[in-house]
Amino acid sequence: MDASHAVAAAPAAGDTASLSGLKFSKGHGTGNDFVLIADPNGALSLSPEQVAALCDRHRGIGGDGLIRAVPSRLVPEGQELLTVHPDAEWFMDYRNGDGSLSEMCGNGVRVFVHFLIAEGLVNLPAGESLVIGTRGGVKTIVRTAAGYAVDMGPWEFIFPGEATARAMDSLVSAEGLEVARPALSVSMGNPHTVVALAEMAELEATQLFTAPKVDPTPPHGTNVEFVVPSEPLVHEGTGTITMRVHERGVGETQSCGTGACAAAVAIRHWAGQGAPDAWNVHVPGGVVGVKFFVGPEGHEHVELSGPAVIVATGTLS
Repeated sequence: MDASHAVAAAPAAGDTASLSGLKFSKGHGTGNDFVLIADPNGALSLSPEQVAALCDRHRGIGGDGLIRAVPSRLVPEGQELLTVHPDAEWFMDYRNGDGSLSEMCGNGVRVFVHFLIAEGLVNLPAGESLVIGTRGGVKTIVRTAAGYAVDMGPWEFIFPGEATARAMDSLVSAEGLEVARPALSVSMGNPHTVVALAEMAELEATQLFTAPKVDPTPPHGTNVEFVVPSEPLVHEGTGTITMRVHERGVGETQSCGTGACAAAVAIRHWAGQGAPDAWNVHVPGGVVGVKFFVGPEGHEHVELSGPAVIVATGTLS
């Protein structure tokens, strides 16, 4: 029996035994890890409970999320993107570790493309680019000598108001911080709320076992980044910050690509005129690069760069 038939016959929403025979890979980008599944025929239907079971670190494979690689023409969101971007052949169907749908994931995009290459689904030599579809829109990825660089598209502030006058738009409370801290909410296709802390001791003391409280909360919830600017902030034209993150539907993760971008947006905004366009963002799982540039439509875009690794492949028993 093939994997698609096994899934179609699933007797229970959270029963991973019904997925017996399903091939998977495990990958990560700076410690942000994912279960990856190729579905070239668009035949696989995973319930939120099954996704959560596969991502369970004790009873499943384990991961911050699950990525299904499916042709864009076989999913409604992908079909819509193809009307404008006919070259976005593959769609990144991303789910959070609790099974909920998510717009996209910056680290996940790199791992997704690396997975497509490893599976022989695309050919992408170093220096060439690939366009993919996500629920957060179309993304363009360039394969580099050190990994992948992703055009994450334009960023924007989540709450209305004049950006030039904006210093904060919300307050964030978290265990380990004595008082609520001012924050700025940024959309990278998915929502983020960024808090600046004064020193590393505060960052280390912040407890992220439970979700921080954000007031007001963006309409679809939010990921929360706690950031410490380096001293000096800028060295040889590049800014450096250190970040921890609590992700919606997951908890604290080793890295968050869109969160790194949002953190750089906020710190650059607070730094004011003369702040650099290039940033190194240190996360528990490593370092990612963030760059700002003007996109073809005239809006400022963010590029995220970093490694991607496939650590294992297997078949569900």
